[in-house]
Amino acid sequence: MSSTPTPALFLSQVQRRYKQGQGTLEILRGVDAAVWPGEIVALVAPSGSGKSTLLHCAGLLERPDSGEVYIGAQPTVDLDDAGRTRLRRLEIGFVYQFHHLLPEFSALENVCLPQLVRGLGRETAQERATELLTFLGLGERLEHRPGELSGGEQQRVAIARAVANAPRLLLADEPTGNLDPKTAGHVFATLIALVRASRLGALIATHNLDLAARMDRQITIRDGFVVPL
Repeated sequence: MSSTPTPALFLSQVQRRYKQGQGTLEILRGVDAAVWPGEIVALVAPSGSGKSTLLHCAGLLERPDSGEVYIGAQPTVDLDDAGRTRLRRLEIGFVYQFHHLLPEFSALENVCLPQLVRGLGRETAQERATELLTFLGLGERLEHRPGELSGGEQQRVAIARAVANAPRLLLADEPTGNLDPKTAGHVFATLIALVRASRLGALIATHNLDLAARMDRQITIRDGFVVPL
């Protein structure tokens, strides 16, 4: 861990297994992987290979059975639940296939919420949310609720919400999987621009090989190990 700069995410010999009947199912057998600031890495792997498990370990949603997960220079495996929750809230943003926006709140309010939870004042949160949504092409849609937005617009709001607290790391699981190809391409272009501008590291799981080819590099999971694709 003496590298400069420090990776946004560093997985060291991460192993994860689950009990299955009388036996054990090994999903991750010793994963080593890094995502650097400003880098977008595609995780392209078939269903059942351990892709979701890897993302859950990286996002501190699951603890590995052995190995270490570093967020920046911070080791996380021995943190208590409160410490993991705090680190996840401050340093990690999540984007899923479905946007999970709160339907009763406007786009602006949805992006303000994680900042308010963090403890920022409302005016500061609104300024940050407005800046992000405008950057993503939604400056004229700030007061619209999710039901008044297109699918692509909703997902761009979800991306803005994910990075509202200026995280070190963005994890995305099929972020354009619910969109038509043209909309997916547009949303992904805005995502790339945002990652480049903010210098966060991004690990994006996708089955879309065209989108994966636009990222800095591609990795996959083979026999429980991460390898270049």
